[in-house]
Amino acid sequence: MSRPIRTAICSLRSTLVALILLPTAALTAAAQTGAPLGTWLTEKKDGIVEIYRCNGSDALCGKLAWFKIKADDPNPLGLDLKDPDPARRNQPLCDMIFMWGFKPSDPNKWENGSVYDPDNGNTYHATMKLQADGTLDLHGYIGISLIGRSEIWTRYKDPVPQCPGH
Repeated sequence: MSRPIRTAICSLRSTLVALILLPTAALTAAAQTGAPLGTWLTEKKDGIVEIYRCNGSDALCGKLAWFKIKADDPNPLGLDLKDPDPARRNQPLCDMIFMWGFKPSDPNKWENGSVYDPDNGNTYHATMKLQADGTLDLHGYIGISLIGRSEIWTRYKDPVPQCPGH
């Protein structure tokens, strides 16, 4: 094979590899650019959640950074009393990781996540989507995503208050 033909084949291979890898890299970069990293106020304004990258991966996790305890709350210490594992029921809710595994799927959308609800001790499949107005739609579901419930969170820009009991 002549040198010009080999050069053309190598150039064509490089172009094909770039064309194959470019859409994947662009999708990941676009999803990460609009990543909902930072703090969010829950829909009922009774909790602040910090969203961050799980262990340096592209997946997102979330922990409860602050929550409100009402004066008549039967759980005044803010413990995870409904955890299905009795050994963890004395774990404080503050700083508890309750969201994990959210992977970028489209720009501004993360799927295949899980969310734990400390109010009932259940864990649900979940997705997150950054809305055009800057809010975050967290959608939890069992089985298929059509059946589930969404919460709309707003960005929290003030300093996070100290958790109750800390």
